[in-house]
Amino acid sequence: MRTGRPKKRLEIATEDREKLKTIALRPKSAQAMAMRARIVLSCEREMNNSEVARKLHITGATVGKWRERFRKFGLEGLLDEPRVGAPRKISDRQIEEVVTKTLESMPANSTHWSTRLMAAEMGLSQNAIVRIWRAFGLQPHRVENFKFSKDPQFVEKVRDIVGLYLNPPDRAIVLCVDEKSQVQALNRTQPILPLAPGVPARQSHDYERHGVTSLFAAMDVASGVTISNCYRRHRTRNSCGFWMRSRLIFRAVLTSIW
Repeated sequence: MRTGRPKKRLEIATEDREKLKTIALRPKSAQAMAMRARIVLSCEREMNNSEVARKLHITGATVGKWRERFRKFGLEGLLDEPRVGAPRKISDRQIEEVVTKTLESMPANSTHWSTRLMAAEMGLSQNAIVRIWRAFGLQPHRVENFKFSKDPQFVEKVRDIVGLYLNPPDRAIVLCVDEKSQVQALNRTQPILPLAPGVPARQSHDYERHGVTSLFAAMDVASGVTISNCYRRHRTRNSCGFWMRSRLIFRAVLTSIW
């Protein structure tokens, strides 16, 4: 049963419908614009405002606002109205171009976009690029690493190891071991000047090299006891010797605890 005043039929041109679908489905679209596109597309199916609001988990007033805005002004009606104050110098299209270029392209002869490079490319100021990137949470200079394991039993092995760490057997030695090779042994040419009120700690810019060392470390999961040792060379006998020494030390320590 319909309630309220009857709604005028919403007719969408084929070209506008395709643009609305692109805005609604594209992951890089602004969330507000994507929601407005979904509202209009849902209203085209002759659903009343209450049904659209229930489907999209929004209010009926919001549905009515953007339905009427699109009916009167088309796609332009889905844009935000001008705010009080000085008129904007950067259009929504320019902002979209900056975001799209940041996400989908790389600059020539550079590893990532900087605010200066993007400003020169788009003909905008550096401060404008900073504001756009900050608004959309873009940080092209940051990179995180990941790796996919090709081991078909990777998940099972991880569960076994993590389960052993979380619930080690009683009166058993469970060691977490690792090594770091090629650690540079450096020393500043002058003593480091200590921290003082209003003055940070200071050190000379040059240093002396004393070769490299390999760090081996082991931790008992149950007690948290950690031991480590450094070796001048990274060889198999050093690794085996450290692991055997770790077992003996931990056995002695834990035996005294038990």
